[in-house]
Parts: sequence; structure tokens; C-alpha cells
Amino acid sequence: MNKLRMNNVNHLLILLLMLLFVLTLVSQGHAHFFGKEKMASFIFYNQERVTGDDPPVVLVAKPEGTTVNASSLIPFGAVYAFDTPFTERQDPNSKVLGEAQGLVVSAGRDKSLLVFILDFGFTSGRFAGSSFSVLSRNPIMEAEREIAIVGGRGKFRLARGFAYLRTVANTTSYGFIVEYKVTIFYYE
Repeated sequence: MNKLRMNNVNHLLILLLMLLFVLTLVSQGHAHFFGKEKMASFIFYNQERVTGDDPPVVLVAKPEGTTVNASSLIPFGAVYAFDTPFTERQDPNSKVLGEAQGLVVSAGRDKSLLVFILDFGFTSGRFAGSSFSVLSRNPIMEAEREIAIVGGRGKFRLARGFAYLRTVANTTSYGFIVEYKVTIFYYE
């Protein structure tokens, strides 16, 4: 009886090893199907204007009884629609590389914390026609913060990575200019 159990255990171990081998082959083949994995690092500046004529950041919802004004732009529960240009340099008049489009939700009760649901679509440069997507928290009062890249399309298909953010300008007349230092892994 013990010999029979040992035989069954040995067979089970052999089956598990074979399964592990097959899964390893399949996962390695997955990368070849999508092409070679590449990495890119680049910097751009998101131009987040919330005031003036036709601002690219617009309040679309807020909790009942909440006031949104210049001293309280992001009360807890506020939702903003984004369609902001991102540029090659900090200067708002520099070359536009694309647009960040999506939603931003104020999700911090006790501190300024936003949740980003954005797609960064490139309209010019080497990544024109491609985009990467972000779904991440953004504690905007921190000098430097990190957000997660969770996907993409075009050249950024199956993208993953991160971006370090730093607010480089905060002016009443223009709004916010945020520097994005992006590191992204993708298949091409």
C-alpha cells in the first residue's frame, strides 16, 4: 500500500513538473507573440488650466452643498473632466505632443488626493497615434509623486510602467504645469 502511494505521489510530482514546464513555455511564447519588449523614458509637461476661456479641465460633478472656488478647487468628491495638452517643454506655447483625456476624482477627505483615470494620447513625435493609460492615486500636495501606467494602445500595447510627477508651475493666470518623467515598458 505504501509503495502504491509513493508511486501515485511520484506520478503527481511528474505531472506537476510537466505542467509547470508547459506553463513556462506558454508564458515565454506570449512575449514573442506581441513582439520584443522595449523600454522608453521621456519627459513632457501637462498643461492643466482650470480657469479662463474654454479651460481644458472642467468640474463635472461635486457633492451637494459643496462650494468650488479658487481657494478650494478640489473638495472631496469633486469630479473633473480632463482634455489637457501635454507639451515638449514647460512653456505652454512649446510643441504639443498630445492630449491627456479622462477623469480626475478628488478622493481624499483629509488631504488633497486625486485619483487619475487618464489616457495620454500622442499626436506628434515618435509615438504619434499611440497612447498609454494611467489609473492611479496622486497625492498632489507632495513635491514629487509617482503614478502607475496600466496599459496602452498602438506602440504602447500592453504597456506598464510609472511616471514621476512634479508641479513646476502654479499660477493664478494659467493654472498648473506638471512635469512627467515617464518610464514605460511595451511590446513592439
